[in-house]
Amino acid sequence: MDQLTWHERVSLDRQTVSRRSFLYGASAVAAATGINFRDVMSLRADELRKQGKAMILLFMQGGPSQLETFDPKPGTENGGPTTAISTTVSGIQIAEGWERTAQQMQDIAIIRSMTNKEGEHQRASYQMHTGYIPSGSVKHPSLGACIAQELAPKDRELPAVVTIGDRGTYGTGAGFLGVDYEPFQVVGRSIGVVPDNISPIIGEKRFTRRQGLLDRLEGEFAARGGETVVSNHRRVYDKSAKLVLSPLTTTFDLSQESAETKERYGDSEFGKGCLLARRLIEAGVTFVEVRLGGWDTHQEVFSGVKNLAGKCDPALAALISDLKERGLLDSTLVMWTGEFGRTPKINPRTGRDHWPRNFNALLAGGGIKGGQVIGESAANGIGVASDPVTVPDLFQTICTALEVNPAKENMSPIGRPLKIVDGGKPVSKLFG
Repeated sequence: MDQLTWHERVSLDRQTVSRRSFLYGASAVAAATGINFRDVMSLRADELRKQGKAMILLFMQGGPSQLETFDPKPGTENGGPTTAISTTVSGIQIAEGWERTAQQMQDIAIIRSMTNKEGEHQRASYQMHTGYIPSGSVKHPSLGACIAQELAPKDRELPAVVTIGDRGTYGTGAGFLGVDYEPFQVVGRSIGVVPDNISPIIGEKRFTRRQGLLDRLEGEFAARGGETVVSNHRRVYDKSAKLVLSPLTTTFDLSQESAETKERYGDSEFGKGCLLARRLIEAGVTFVEVRLGGWDTHQEVFSGVKNLAGKCDPALAALISDLKERGLLDSTLVMWTGEFGRTPKINPRTGRDHWPRNFNALLAGGGIKGGQVIGESAANGIGVASDPVTVPDLFQTICTALEVNPAKENMSPIGRPLKIVDGGKPVSKLFG
């Protein structure tokens, strides 16, 4: 196995079982054994893991302006100098500066009617990651952690959840789900290379001997009443050891990609992050978040978004087209959003302030029907004019695309069962 190339190893790990063959096999097992068909269908979770369903969240930290991205209002008082450009789908226009994304619109659905009440960064970001308002009594798991718990292969070598880019996003951890679904973070100069903290500094045999010594020492401590502490530490250490010794750590190394591919994504930290996200999904990681900060444009919003779009536009377009070319888009849901939008009215500093009443989200892949716009904002940009979509609605839609049961309850440390998604309903038009 160690002699296989990265692409050969990834191809082997991503072998899937079709839904048709699964159902046929389930029926045959039920008929041959007399087991109730419903009981056989309980194996559905394992089958989903084999299908490699996954999600990539592109999180625009700070709150991107909807009017300078995917809901421009040219020629209006609140629209400012931003013009609109046509896309590959007749009748759909987006803001200038997003020309490459416009070329992928046939695979993208825009939600222009996202609406929420939280207009403070920490609270809104927490809610956009967990689906819950911050509470002092419990640290909720992120939706990514919940998805990984349901879909990630149990025998994985790479982490189930990876976050790439700017630090500081609230609510991105595993919460009470524990260390198995805590995100592995890749930041700064670690993007595009094998991170230093997973590169072994000693040989594998010596590493294994040290593991054995640690097991003996911890065994003695566990026998004296430290079972819980030892159990938690071993889970963390075993998870880390598996990653350090895995040949799939080369997934983090972008030097294996062609110059042409790297150019498509753009020579920016965010572009490298999106390319790394594709490689991680290809290698079997279930949930990847790539962050791009700087969207808190209280001043100079037009030049600020233009600069950010120069990094985001090529990477977003390349990610969607690359996944599609590799046959991964149908099983991978891509979502672009931030914690809220910006005020339609331009402030005296030529900026826009916090505005949760209406903002944008983009979805592609994962069974989402592209080439459409969901909802509409008012002509002056103030408020939602039709088809409002709440955060719970968005999370229900994500679960539907990934075939995760949103009503599943996880038990919190305070003894309260919490659903993966509390309330809301899927946006059916995205699948029609």
